Amino acid sequence: MSLETITTISPITNKPILKRNGLSDADITSIPETAARAFESYRCTSLSDRHRIVKKALKLLNDRQEALGKELSEQMGRPIAYTPKEITTAVARGEYMLKISEGALKDTEGEAEKGFKRYIKKVPVGPVLILFPWNYPYLTLVNSLIPALLAGNSVIIKPSPQTPTSAEQIQQIFNEAGLPEGVLQIFHSGSITQIEAIARSPHVQLVCFTGSVANGLAVQSAASDRVPIRVGLELGGKDPAYVRSDVDVKWAAEEIVDGSVFNSGQSCCSVERVYVDEKIHDEFVSALQDVLKGYKLGDPMDKDTHVGPVVSMRSAEAIRSHIKDALEKGATDATPENDSFKWPPTDGNYVAPTLLTNVNHDMAVMTEETFGPVIPVMKVKDDSEAIKLMNDSQFGLTASIWTKDVSKGHELIDDVEAGTVFVNRCDYPAPDLAWVGWKDSGKGQTLSKFGFDQFVKLKSYHVKDYPK
Repeated sequence: MSLETITTISPITNKPILKRNGLSDADITSIPETAARAFESYRCTSLSDRHRIVKKALKLLNDRQEALGKELSEQMGRPIAYTPKEITTAVARGEYMLKISEGALKDTEGEAEKGFKRYIKKVPVGPVLILFPWNYPYLTLVNSLIPALLAGNSVIIKPSPQTPTSAEQIQQIFNEAGLPEGVLQIFHSGSITQIEAIARSPHVQLVCFTGSVANGLAVQSAASDRVPIRVGLELGGKDPAYVRSDVDVKWAAEEIVDGSVFNSGQSCCSVERVYVDEKIHDEFVSALQDVLKGYKLGDPMDKDTHVGPVVSMRSAEAIRSHIKDALEKGATDATPENDSFKWPPTDGNYVAPTLLTNVNHDMAVMTEETFGPVIPVMKVKDDSEAIKLMNDSQFGLTASIWTKDVSKGHELIDDVEAGTVFVNRCDYPAPDLAWVGWKDSGKGQTLSKFGFDQFVKLKSYHVKDYPK
């Protein structure tokens, strides 16, 4: 049987740029077996040895930020002015996980009692399968890879077909850093059937998936008939922002635009719906328009570009369908005049940042994940209505409230149903805070000291002195 050929299509030109081979039937068996053998020796290594390897790998990753950033721009379309920053942010995140790992992985002592030693040890779970996406491949991979390796697990990683070299680069870097053979393996596949087969292997003990709800459910279902296996899911979002009447309108508008259209809005935690106090609604919309006038849509290899193409023709069509649905149901296109929005390059998947007003929850753009550079703005009369609408969603990843009254903002976020809540900030996973989704945005967590929890299992030691 011939191997699957996986082709990466450039979002800039819609032409093929890379090809990779999928898995053979033998690979589906051998990859988990290799991971299991490597785990048996790697789990016995000291934490200090793992520290040394990870520290060296992070340095190598940082040293290659320009080259890796260029690859990202070519493969997924983010402007080259921003892609090297993903690498430096991933390194900083990894360094934080490295710094806290000793405390996060230490034993927990039981109650002191003469003649006994009792404690709880955190031991690695075994081979881990990490399935990570194209939109922030290095950042999303680091979230799971670094704690997995520091905890003593072997790891199998599968990148998105859109950014295949991210996995290859990481494997090469860790090989150079001295990671033992077999501890980190990669594979390419565009077949959910093959991915499910790897997840069903009796050797795999944990699956970490970042991506869509539909694919997350498929992975979870594949693993559902095995008791020991765990599944961590980081899924989609429809993240709201509420702008109160007391804000500095110009500043808040700049922040909201950035949180909505950075990476062409292709972030699980981008701002996807905006609720604005009716007292400042018109002024705020005008401020959003002023900000958007200064943005440039265009070739991501141009360092002056703010917004590049979205990842695929299919994605562009889905975003445009949300805009069309909203306009047909009474929304207003309030996007300002901007030549770059009107005349982007002709070959790629360019979707101009779009500002919509007069929106409501009968429209897909306010209820379904858009994953594009769209800013829908809805007028609200007060805090109570805003919170009710913010919570009216199947998703619960992040949410933000914008106000000069920080105490009031702090009070309001207590009632918001999301795993991460912000006051006067958005679209920012902090490495010292747990990254966790509520509702259909996922389960499990990464980052912070709690980000190590899914990569270990507890083993209680109960030792009694021998009677004399």
